[in-house]
Amino acid sequence: MSETAFYTKDLSVFYGEKQAIKNISMDFPSREVIALIGPSGCGKSTFLRSLNRMNDVIAGARVEGEIWINGRDINDKGTDVVRLRQKIGMVWQKPNPFHKSIYENIAFGPRYHGVRKKSELDEIVENSLRKTALWDEVKDRLHGSALALSGGQQQRLCIARSVAVQPSILLMDEPASALDPVSTAKVEELIAELKRDYCIVIVTHNMYQAARVSDKTGFFLMGDLVEYDETQKIFTNPSHRSTDDYISGRFG
Repeated sequence: MSETAFYTKDLSVFYGEKQAIKNISMDFPSREVIALIGPSGCGKSTFLRSLNRMNDVIAGARVEGEIWINGRDINDKGTDVVRLRQKIGMVWQKPNPFHKSIYENIAFGPRYHGVRKKSELDEIVENSLRKTALWDEVKDRLHGSALALSGGQQQRLCIARSVAVQPSILLMDEPASALDPVSTAKVEELIAELKRDYCIVIVTHNMYQAARVSDKTGFFLMGDLVEYDETQKIFTNPSHRSTDDYISGRFG
């Protein structure tokens, strides 16, 4: 039985009067990959963004309910949101490297959080790039622009940037949807490696990807969490007809 990295209790998100997700309670085991699936507009990305308070920056968004990590509800008013986002990293759908060198992309976060010694930064940069299988590809051009990398390399760099500040949880919003099949395979291999150290929550529209990379899967529909179980069960013997219909392509 895996220990729990964090959990939500009766979590709801509203955009003005519209309720985007409805009273969702989920537990997220440490060192596992949890896939969130469902048709466009079902609430899965809204749910993902709530897990590190990214909905705070959306005008009119309101969050109710609880998200517990390390014995604290992150929705409490006293939460240090900057520190929270250090512990719960986010990787977006499209690669978004800073307009800086490869080295500075990785060093930015640790430097912001107080690391000053060049030797320490050098070590963090190398370790982060090794963890994301990028070191051998970029070690001879660390001070070249990150924008010169391929799309797949840029996405792995963004994952390395998140890893550099030592999170315990990684959130990924369709991290391979903008990539070619070869780059997608590399990102999926990377996810399998990273789950040794992190709880990873991934939103994906790709059913095959969810089946390949995740340990547990949650199916969202119209703001509700319809079903949440071991991935193998979700894909071979779901408990709800709507889950089966979505996975088999009858809608969505």
